[in-house]
Amino acid sequence: MPLNNFAGGYMLLSDQELFSHLKRFHPRFQSLFEKHHQLDKQITELEGPNGAGYNDKVIKLKKEKLHLKDEIQRIIHQQIRLK
Repeated sequence: MPLNNFAGGYMLLSDQELFSHLKRFHPRFQSLFEKHHQLDKQITELEGPNGAGYNDKVIKLKKEKLHLKDEIQRIIHQQIRLK
């Protein structure tokens, strides 16, 4: 089965379909995903093209982003168990 990348991890294509479904129909998942995406953009901007902007604020944002990713993965795993 083909693989797709999400935030440094890989999902089977059927999981990608679940992911797409959750983004459309699960409000909490949708909110977490959007916040994760916003943090990713903010971190990229703060770090700059050569990573020279790495500082305490970036570290804090990366920890928050990781926490969101963990929550997103928990929801995905819960949904897989319900299948």
